[in-house]
Amino acid sequence: MILLSKSSLISPMRNVPDEFPRDVWPASVPGKQPKLVGRLINGKVVVGQTDDERFERWQVCEDLAQQLVAKARKDAATYPQHSFEVTLHRIRRAIDGKGWVSVVEADWLVERLRALLSW
Repeated sequence: MILLSKSSLISPMRNVPDEFPRDVWPASVPGKQPKLVGRLINGKVVVGQTDDERFERWQVCEDLAQQLVAKARKDAATYPQHSFEVTLHRIRRAIDGKGWVSVVEADWLVERLRALLSW
């Protein structure tokens, strides 16, 4: 477990692009009455994704997009008969198969990759 002091926590929201998805589906548990899963953070019950968690997810996705630039270029060079859309679709299938990111994060990731590649 890593403990962070209050001074080590920053407000990261200004760095996350507006188009990066926010997890709007909080966890729920089964039962006769609907229940949402909440967590106690700094004395408050939080349901859903915090700003810090969204920032972490964006960092993961941005890093992955940067890494996939070389892979996309290599794939495009290996299969010159494929359009850029086919190449991006092939990469999307690989991303989905890994399960590293959510569906909406994968959507954002492919669009980010398209922008990085100017495709």
